[in-house]
Amino acid sequence: MAKSVPMVRDWQLNRLKGRDFIDFADYTPAELEYLLNLAETIKEKQKKGEMYQPLLGKTLGMFFTKASTRTRVSFEVGMFQLGGHALFLSGSDTQIGRGEPISDTARVMSRYVDGIMIRTFGHDDVVELAEHADIPVINALTDLHHPCQVLADILTLKEYKGKLQGLTVAYVGDGNNMANSWIQAAPKFGLNMRVATPTGYECDPAVVEQTKKFAKEYGTELVFTNDPVEAVQGADLVYTDVWASMGQEAEQEERVQKFADYQVNEALCSHAKPDYLFMHCLPAHRGEEVTAEIIDGPHSVIFDEAENRLHVQKAILAATLG
Repeated sequence: MAKSVPMVRDWQLNRLKGRDFIDFADYTPAELEYLLNLAETIKEKQKKGEMYQPLLGKTLGMFFTKASTRTRVSFEVGMFQLGGHALFLSGSDTQIGRGEPISDTARVMSRYVDGIMIRTFGHDDVVELAEHADIPVINALTDLHHPCQVLADILTLKEYKGKLQGLTVAYVGDGNNMANSWIQAAPKFGLNMRVATPTGYECDPAVVEQTKKFAKEYGTELVFTNDPVEAVQGADLVYTDVWASMGQEAEQEERVQKFADYQVNEALCSHAKPDYLFMHCLPAHRGEEVTAEIIDGPHSVIFDEAENRLHVQKAILAATLG
């Protein structure tokens, strides 16, 4: 049986101020539960039209070297709604794109803005940025992790199921950044996790070993398989992502062939619980990793999931910059 997650007391909340949000490894279950609860509170305030602006006068520098729709809009809108300002910085518009050391950029930006959000390819770049910055750094996506998305996914799951403890999540497809963040976060929320990938496309080995320790510590199930039916059997949530992410376009045809048996369709989902949910981080390729019947069907909650990016990221911003 999974351990219950302890609640964060008020005097503990200051531990999140000034903290980076790079992945889930350094966050305790209690701290993650606090972020989820804060996101729920912020969302409720917004629905009621109540003002909540803990970041008045603060600025977030947003670095992008990967294209974005949801990430840019949700962070920019989120900072505005929290009373702050977001500054968009593309790779071609900054000196990083011309070879300036990341450490120099981090030191300079620390004197201009109150926090940095970065969406890029190399995870090591984000780690280096955080090491040299004196302000919070938020990982909005790297090739290794996508923690903001997974926290939004978990909030959506909690909203629909009313709980998290003991639920089973099935991830089917590429063992990419989404899968890595899911397996890292799941045990800390008391979730059982099953991942089905083709041979050669498994999750990052270092993250897998780390996650096995988390699952053992928190008493949750963690299964890695090449059989999508095994993963989906009795699942509360079925999750997938594109087969070829940004930067992998040259592998598209090869991946389509190797992932053919990993499509999320009605036949596969018939093995999940009758009231299962379907999620996808978007953008999706209907007819590839998921059929239109599933992604547009009654079990799909993809747009509620996408909306929750806004609320979760506002919670992260408020907690770390506020």
